[in-house]
Amino acid sequence: MQPIRRALISVSDKSGLPELAAALAHHGVEILSTGGTAALLRKAGLKVTEVAEHTGFPEMMDGRVKTLHPKIHGGILGRRGQDEAVMQAHGIDPIDLVVVNLYPFEQTTADPNCPLEEAIEQIDIGGPTLIRAAAKNHAAVAVLVEPGDYPRLTAELEAHQGSISAALRFDLATRAFEHTARYDAAIANELGRRLELASASPDDKPDDKQEHPFARTLSFQVRRQQALRYGENPHQQAAFYVEPRIQDGSIASARQHQGKELSYNNIADTDAALECVKQFNDVPTCVIVKHANPCGVAEGESLLKAYDRAFSTDPESAFGGIIAFNQELDAATVSAVVERQFVEVMIAPKISPEALEAAKTKKNLRLLSCGDWTVAGPTTTLDFKRVTGGLLVQSTDRLIAAELRQVSARAPTQAEMADLLFSWRVAKFVKSNAIVYARARMTIGVGAGQMSRVNSARIAAIKAEQAGLAVKGAVMASDAFFPFRDGLDQAAEVGITAVIQPGGSMRDQEVIAAADEHGIAMIFTGTRHFRH
Repeated sequence: MQPIRRALISVSDKSGLPELAAALAHHGVEILSTGGTAALLRKAGLKVTEVAEHTGFPEMMDGRVKTLHPKIHGGILGRRGQDEAVMQAHGIDPIDLVVVNLYPFEQTTADPNCPLEEAIEQIDIGGPTLIRAAAKNHAAVAVLVEPGDYPRLTAELEAHQGSISAALRFDLATRAFEHTARYDAAIANELGRRLELASASPDDKPDDKQEHPFARTLSFQVRRQQALRYGENPHQQAAFYVEPRIQDGSIASARQHQGKELSYNNIADTDAALECVKQFNDVPTCVIVKHANPCGVAEGESLLKAYDRAFSTDPESAFGGIIAFNQELDAATVSAVVERQFVEVMIAPKISPEALEAAKTKKNLRLLSCGDWTVAGPTTTLDFKRVTGGLLVQSTDRLIAAELRQVSARAPTQAEMADLLFSWRVAKFVKSNAIVYARARMTIGVGAGQMSRVNSARIAAIKAEQAGLAVKGAVMASDAFFPFRDGLDQAAEVGITAVIQPGGSMRDQEVIAAADEHGIAMIFTGTRHFRH
């Protein structure tokens, strides 16, 4: 145990501070502080010594130099039982606790119009120096960087008559280095981004590169949220890490209400289902995913109707699937799902109390709520893919369609156009040569995971046939252009009446001619949605 006799407190985030300082004062801890923090503590009726008074050296340069003094850092770094003589020779008193959080650099630079000068002034120098010094000397010194840790420290002070255990000091030191590492990463990323922007030429940089200039290095920190039993396969180890600031409406923000522990594949597939259903905000919609691909998507008058329709697309593949909804999950829908099929995970923005009760009949069912994404907005700006020896980084695919241009002689009817837009949004979430057949805002057949687009189209037709669904009169979406007319010929053969695709093939005219020959209406989007 290490007694706390003197503490230095200098924080930007002052939440929970009066309570912490009062607890320290209760145990007779002398408090050193600076500027606004000292003023707040005095207002709370606490005795505080200004750092300038303690060091005999004034704060200067508009606060750039406040705590960078040997009497402060010697008091923190001095090794107890070894450096007492030198400390005494230089009038250095030991400091046993450092409470610091840093200038809000990330919050300030989140404003795209933040001037560089303002960003530079938000780079904290004294704070990280204090934190690192205290964390290095955790054998004798405790360090707090997050208000969320204040109660842990005060509980130990109370339990051990003003002393802190070595285990807690080591834990807090680790958190301190995590904190400064993340802070430095944010600074390096922001300055690197500005460097790239400054060197960009408007003539040779695409617009999206202006929005996402990739710095010459990329640093980021994620937090382990959950250790997993195993990875994609039982012989692989795995864990689930999440970003520091999670917004509602994502698998990372989801709360599990019941069921077995989520697996690696559960999390990946639930993310795929949730991100797909988030494309549909206007009417009740259900997405069923199996092995990262939608096998049934439908809108309906209610969630139950939407689920019924989505399930009918591919009942075989829906077995053991992941089901996502875009509205508050109700008891009738939960009951229908659990009575009809085996389901691994169900997720929705909210779950009614009655639905929670209904789900209890299947105790292993993993039931998740993720919060309202329409309020939170986009949750991710970059996508990553690991390759051996490196990392592929790209901006998130948020664009639906750059244009909606009729290229066929016949225009789609109003109903066909609604189905084309529905199927196009689904196709965005289907992997590898995506082909989606749809009618009346319901998938009829989904072809995925093929090396040939025409084979995906054949598979979509086979899926529809197996489910007993008529393709005649349906529309088709293709995530990329048709390189040859054979895809259109196959579509016409099964009764497709309208097609939506990016266009851009060197044989576009051949494909358009095939559409006209079959009386198929065709829309170009000007946007490709590969999903490998």
